Amino acid sequence: MFTGIVEGVGIVKSLKEQEESWLLQLDLPFADGDGLEAGASLAVNGCCLTKREDGIKLGSFDLLDETLQRTNLGSLKPGDRVNLERSLPANGRLGGHFVTGHIDGLGKIEIFEPRGKNLYLRVGVDTDGAKYLVDKGCVAVDGCSLTVCDVEDRSFAVWLIPHTLDKTNLQGRVAGDLLNLEFDLLAKYVERIHSQV
Repeated sequence: MFTGIVEGVGIVKSLKEQEESWLLQLDLPFADGDGLEAGASLAVNGCCLTKREDGIKLGSFDLLDETLQRTNLGSLKPGDRVNLERSLPANGRLGGHFVTGHIDGLGKIEIFEPRGKNLYLRVGVDTDGAKYLVDKGCVAVDGCSLTVCDVEDRSFAVWLIPHTLDKTNLQGRVAGDLLNLEFDLLAKYVERIHSQV
């Protein structure tokens, strides 16, 4: 379980096809090994991955075909920046919202521009997930917990604060880029319960 509060930005070293999976290697920005042991979960651009071996500064992760198809991780190249968040400890603060790291689909940046002192990001949604978006609701965008506004049929917007830009990989994004989206877990459960009634 994650919160969508990005802890740091990692740098892609490589993404190589192997016999049983694709191997993603990242330079990690963490000063300590807390939560980075072999088998630990790490959200990479919002996608929950399992760390292959111990190591504080370098992390290796197996990616399966489904992960490559459902996320933007398959298009990563050496030098790309990725958002990272270690899993939430039981005694931790929940500063964002409940994020599982299970990506629902991809969104495409339609508009990313300054408007006054603010930065406006509009994302087009190709999946059925748009039904889970409500004004002032939550969405995880590349693992960042953000507040939704200006919801339309197949798109939504968010306003970004300077802290979010400074601490994430969103500052390097441009119109046309694909973003990993995870819609609100509670909304998905409500829909499922309602459909069973």
